[in-house]
Amino acid sequence: MLDKLGDTLKKTMSRIAGAVFIDKKIIDDILKDLKYSLLEADVDTKIVFSLCDKIRKKAGEKVAGLDKKEQIIKLIHDELVEILGKEEHEIKIDKTKKPFKIMLLGLYGGGKTTTAAKLGFYYSKRGLKTCLVGLDVHRPAAPEQLEQMALKAKLPYFIDKQEKLAGKIWKNFEEKLKKYDLAIIDTAGRDVLSNALINELNSLHREIKPDLVILIMPADIGKAASSQAQGFAKACKIDGVIVTRLDGTAKGGGALASCSETGAKVLFIGTGEKLQDIETFDPRSFVSRLLGMGDLRALLEKAKLAIEEKEKKKIESRLQEGKFTLNDLYDQIKAMQSMGPLNKIAEMIPGLGGLKAKIPSVFDVQEAKLKRWRFAIDSMTPTERENPEILSSSRIARISKGSNVPTNEIRELIKQYKIVKELVSEAKSAGLGGIGAGQIDRKTLQKLAKKFGRRLM
Repeated sequence: MLDKLGDTLKKTMSRIAGAVFIDKKIIDDILKDLKYSLLEADVDTKIVFSLCDKIRKKAGEKVAGLDKKEQIIKLIHDELVEILGKEEHEIKIDKTKKPFKIMLLGLYGGGKTTTAAKLGFYYSKRGLKTCLVGLDVHRPAAPEQLEQMALKAKLPYFIDKQEKLAGKIWKNFEEKLKKYDLAIIDTAGRDVLSNALINELNSLHREIKPDLVILIMPADIGKAASSQAQGFAKACKIDGVIVTRLDGTAKGGGALASCSETGAKVLFIGTGEKLQDIETFDPRSFVSRLLGMGDLRALLEKAKLAIEEKEKKKIESRLQEGKFTLNDLYDQIKAMQSMGPLNKIAEMIPGLGGLKAKIPSVFDVQEAKLKRWRFAIDSMTPTERENPEILSSSRIARISKGSNVPTNEIRELIKQYKIVKELVSEAKSAGLGGIGAGQIDRKTLQKLAKKFGRRLM
């Protein structure tokens, strides 16, 4: 996610932290680096120069309670937050509407259908009865794509592969949608310069009467996001924007800054191809991650999307009973891998953001090891998974042969399993009745950390 910009900003933060004292020359050098990195991320020139001028001016002021280094870091953080929209804008779903209607629109190939499924998946995980509606009658195979994405997300969907009038499709399904809390409506991609498509959009808007209209904006559009957002806003009131493709090489800074500059609220960002790769856009959390300060909120959000509610309850129940088998470890590895690459997860943990640059291969090595551990567990019998204590040398040799995982790595897996199992047992004996709900007092946490901290590293 804007890796290059993030790496440059982290280096800038390190430079400030490592400076013996902050003088005018240091500030000029820092602002030069900042200016270059933002321009390279495709942020508009006017915005960049205005931001740097503000930082330079405020850097000369004294702030009570902060030394000069802390002041400069806070200034950079706050000004970046300012250009990205200042605050988070939450969508409030009114469950009494039946359904609450969110209509998606945007350019051709902007990722509307994929985003519709991601958004549906996101809200279904939050207890809303959600469905998808396909009204793209222009793009070949658009209904089929929506169908595939809906099945993947395990969401009900409404499409008509024969009908070529979007308004008629809506009318045909309107009554059936009333049993859902939320309907996410995928429309045809359009060009703001095409009067015919804009007229169709206006007509559809009057027919559907959506509660929310969201513009899907690909990150690779850069500074052009501003004119596109303004063009769509003239044709139809836009309530917010979702910026997609922030996982690629796209210079997404321009799209994020331009949308905010036009007053269009960025509600979500798409950070990959998986259903879980959607995040609410909080400028403060986003900038914190770019600066290497972590983003625990986004990490928890990813974890919530990765683990099914019934699986979560099952895990909590087993942990409360003090039970932990290789099946449980397997589920934990699977959930972790579905959250995305380890280096991306590490960026969200305060203090680990800069580790990737210092030791670039450490996360790749660990990720490959987790994959091999899954292969090894797959090669075990159900009895061996539930009772790892019976894993003798001959059994380990058989598992190694079946999974193509070296025996020493299988022994390492068993060792880690035993440590985690002991941790669960210790937590329970320490009176941790609600481990799944996070009920743990400070003393118990310190005791467990002291006993297991080194062994888990």
